[in-house]
Amino acid sequence: MRTGDYKQTYGELVALVDSPPVWMWSAVLVVALIVAPYALNSYALSFVTIILITVVGALGLNILTGYTGLISLGHVGFLVTGAYAYAILVSKYQMPPLVGFIGAGLVPAIASLIVGAPSLRLKGLYLAITTLAFSFIINTAILEVRWLTNGARGIAVQRPELLGISFDGDAAFTHLCLGFAIVTLFATLNIRRSRVGRAFVAIRDNDTAARVMGINLHAYKLLAFVTSAFITGIAGALYGIYLSFVSVEGFPFLLSIEALAILIVGGLGSALGAVLGTILIVLLPEATRIVFSLFSTQMDAMFSTGAQELKSMLYGLVIILFLRFQPRGLVGAWHDIRRTWVHWPLRY
Repeated sequence: MRTGDYKQTYGELVALVDSPPVWMWSAVLVVALIVAPYALNSYALSFVTIILITVVGALGLNILTGYTGLISLGHVGFLVTGAYAYAILVSKYQMPPLVGFIGAGLVPAIASLIVGAPSLRLKGLYLAITTLAFSFIINTAILEVRWLTNGARGIAVQRPELLGISFDGDAAFTHLCLGFAIVTLFATLNIRRSRVGRAFVAIRDNDTAARVMGINLHAYKLLAFVTSAFITGIAGALYGIYLSFVSVEGFPFLLSIEALAILIVGGLGSALGAVLGTILIVLLPEATRIVFSLFSTQMDAMFSTGAQELKSMLYGLVIILFLRFQPRGLVGAWHDIRRTWVHWPLRY
């Protein structure tokens, strides 16, 4: 049994995973997710699909906010841009879905340069407001450019066929989302342990000290925006395909709050935290509805009629509770439990 987390070599320090049981349980989880579409009904499977899509988007935001410390309230702008880029390329111009996914990443990445430029001088609340304004500008631009986006009418999107494999069915589409989630998770984990990832973290911890160490703040902040927007755009394309219809109304501002709640609840700067936070935040409204429906049918009806308002209240409540009692999020709680188990009955 491991007795500590001390690293003796540089290789151990930057290793992707330093524990064989982690690889084993990760493989078990992947196998369970592959089998899940054949064992769950369509309602339960929809939650699995939403979780996998949200994991991709949360990991994208984690690069910007978790790794680099740049707060964004307008990431839904990149989400809707990616969804429209895919829909326009595939549905309107009949291009292959693979080209659509590449466009869904590249278009938000280019747009991120516009909102990323102010980040070279702004940070904290000022940057958050700037990104928030960007999301409103994007929505207005999409509604006005009717010849390209169909305005408020939106664009219908079909399930894709990639490399001769059809993802038309729910099970196949869940497997596609699982593939994107796994690739994104490995990509963000490798970014975190690379030279670029360490530069991101140095900027987050103290940008003045990072500049003194020779880190180009301008280049790395823009790189964080571009990388984050690219991944978020892919998540937007998947979400648009899941909805089968892309419109501005399908990407409300609440999604930005939900993404921030995921990072805070899971633990800022941690890929595992983004995954755990996604599972909790996505399932929280449904779990709350089930609990309250046990006591009163009126509460169940209230969740059905005022779902968006109650979700906003739940997200706000969870953020407040975690910031007050567990600022390090679910990952911090897991580390505390593991440390207590390893050192028991001793305290340290």
